[in-house]
Amino acid sequence: MNPRLLRRPAAVVLPLSTALALSVVVGTADATPAHHDATARVVSTATLPDIPLAAFSNGLPAGSVADDRGVDLGGIGSDLFPAERPGEYWTVTDRGPNGQISVGKDKRRTFPVPGFDPAIVKIRAVGGRIQVLRSIPLTTASGAPVTGLPNQPGRDEAPYTYDASTPLSYNPNGLDTEGIVRDRDGGFWLVDEYGPSLVHVSPRGRILARHVPKGLGLTGADYPVIESLPSIFLQRKINRGFEGLALLPGGDLVMALQSPLLNPDKAAGESSRTTRLLRFSTRTHEVTAEYAYRFDPVEVVEPGQTKTSELKISALVALGGNRLLVQERTDKASRVYEVNLRRGTDILGTTWDTAAGPTLEQLDDTASAEVPVLDKRLVLDLNTVEGVPGKIEGIALEGSSTLALINDNDFGMTDGPAAFDAAGRLVDSGVETTLVRVRLTHPIR
Repeated sequence: MNPRLLRRPAAVVLPLSTALALSVVVGTADATPAHHDATARVVSTATLPDIPLAAFSNGLPAGSVADDRGVDLGGIGSDLFPAERPGEYWTVTDRGPNGQISVGKDKRRTFPVPGFDPAIVKIRAVGGRIQVLRSIPLTTASGAPVTGLPNQPGRDEAPYTYDASTPLSYNPNGLDTEGIVRDRDGGFWLVDEYGPSLVHVSPRGRILARHVPKGLGLTGADYPVIESLPSIFLQRKINRGFEGLALLPGGDLVMALQSPLLNPDKAAGESSRTTRLLRFSTRTHEVTAEYAYRFDPVEVVEPGQTKTSELKISALVALGGNRLLVQERTDKASRVYEVNLRRGTDILGTTWDTAAGPTLEQLDDTASAEVPVLDKRLVLDLNTVEGVPGKIEGIALEGSSTLALINDNDFGMTDGPAAFDAAGRLVDSGVETTLVRVRLTHPIR
């Protein structure tokens, strides 16, 4: 069936010289065989030094963090985009340290450093360490920190203090930032999980516009909020909004929904293997196409895993033309595929872009003729490359045959009441922010 027949109406320099003195040994290891790149191997490894979060944050909006509870800078691995010089990258933090604590039957979302302001961070990997070169705080139109706090009661998780004892206030300016690209004018585009949204940012970090799904009804934000995205994206799963972002050579953006929509309901979304990509024109500031992306079975991505809901997209990389790398992952495993956004695969405005049943998320392999999913080709199974850390969320391509990968260490946070000691100081997980470079045997650009 042709789905179109079913169309319906539709900068601050960071003063951290002493903190940046730590270095680690560069690691090199041969990889075990991969499906398409049997001898891909890690050729360098670098880690981020321990930088107190208060020192980092208070070098941006002064006084934004009174107490970092012993948390170090982390979370910068939400994405990776090549900067102007080789070996330098733009990254972005997520919403900041957060966890979950069960209180009775309720799982409460904790924000131990509620004053934390998400930031764009420029880094360089050199001599086995990650150097912070520059940091740009995200601010509202009036220059206030946006923070990483949830936006709307009833739609987002309620925020609590580090011990889950005291509610915190929602913040309509708050962003859970993930993907990042830099445009030709020196500004940035980010994606966010809360809306989900696409965020346009000036070179100095001021929010110029936040594009959200039609019907979101977000009020009180101190920057322009534009309802320009398809309303079906209101059905995103909590904490699984937009995660990946790519800048095509012609200037269009492609953003990836981390997990399938809860469309028409939670049961369909949790069991689905079909998520969505959106194409956005930076010239007209409107969505121009939508694509269906089908995950591999979860046991293929992570052998032994049985929960389909663990599947996520975390990174997109533009290769040239309409070609993209797409990273499928769980928290423990990761695979990289190539797709081509060919004509005839656009589902924008069709019945697949509605909640009419059966929805895109309800269809499975047995209905393959009905599903206009993108064709894909496996490029690399990162599970087979020795030395790659877990929870990779940022990928960049160097030249034609080297992938730079960075992980999200969650600021050293873990879930549960044991995340902090009796004095309210972090019990660090020991997971470091790590950037590795993986050499492929064949060029992919």
